[in-house]
Amino acid sequence: DIFASQEDGIDPSKIVDHKVAVIGIAPVVNKDVGVKSLTKSQLKKIFTGKVTNWDQVGGKDQKIDLINRASGSGTRTVFENAILGNATAASSQEQDSNGTVQKIVSTTPGAISYLAFSYIKGQSGLKALKINGVSPTNKNVENNKWKVWGYEHMYTKGKATGATKAFINYFYKSSNKSLIKKLGYIPLPSMKVVKR
Repeated sequence: DIFASQEDGIDPSKIVDHKVAVIGIAPVVNKDVGVKSLTKSQLKKIFTGKVTNWDQVGGKDQKIDLINRASGSGTRTVFENAILGNATAASSQEQDSNGTVQKIVSTTPGAISYLAFSYIKGQSGLKALKINGVSPTNKNVENNKWKVWGYEHMYTKGKATGATKAFINYFYKSSNKSLIKKLGYIPLPSMKVVKR
């Protein structure tokens, strides 16, 4: 990241940001919690520790077990900006990897966390939740009905040239949309909105 690079002696003013794709992020729960959809307000109350049992939001009488990504995680930043706003997240266990989050949520009764869409497919022990009745799909990200999404970035020291420029441009080609989607990302040309 830019701040770590600065510590390594790289001048941040020379770093060029290249947005290359979009990633949707969804709240995920253990498959047995008995909840399929939450409002943004309910999610905020869960992740700030104001709601601590699934029966408070229509699920079974079971303690909610919060799993957060590590502080500094891009996934966490996107999720908290979209759901918590300026509120402070409740203290919880933190995990560095999506794979670990998948495993813990799948095997821990009452668990909730969040994952990029690409880490949810094919996971039988967990399920993604709707927010305000909206399903977490690429199409809903593309038209901004699903609000929890962010950009994937590549950074270069100065203007991209040569093979680096060709590699970055690869992500912008319409002919590569299907590959980018297959990898679990949303191609920039598919987006109907832009985040600032």
